[in-house]
Amino acid sequence: MKIRRARPEDLDIVCEFNRLLAEESEGKTLDMTKLRPGVSAALADAHKGIYFLAEEGAQILGQMGITYEWSDWRNGWFWWIQSVYVRAEARRRGVFRAIFEHIVQTAKEDPAVIGLRLYVENENHVAHATYQKIGFEWTTYRVMERYPL
Repeated sequence: MKIRRARPEDLDIVCEFNRLLAEESEGKTLDMTKLRPGVSAALADAHKGIYFLAEEGAQILGQMGITYEWSDWRNGWFWWIQSVYVRAEARRRGVFRAIFEHIVQTAKEDPAVIGLRLYVENENHVAHATYQKIGFEWTTYRVMERYPL
């Protein structure tokens, strides 16, 4: 299994994985007229975010995205893990861990990156346990949003 950064030609698979992720984890149907240009923008401009893909032969097995948050309090970047998806038939084969470990190593190579963060659905207890197992801890913060504006 090889881990690599997604490229613009990976647009279709990244969109499909995001669509499946929303459907499976939150029961949401994503608006493809927003998703496709959003993913395309990230694939074209790493300042918006990056995706890492797990690839075996010619098949993409899973993905993990990263977006960024500057912390003035800590003078560094947090990388937010986003859009985590592994094909159903590839689960329990170490795909998630391989992508995650690649991201951790990549983050450690950049002295400006000070930590990793993620958000997870309240009721997704399997994900809670998975993330705790790889070193994530609960913070005292809760995420709020105002969307749409």
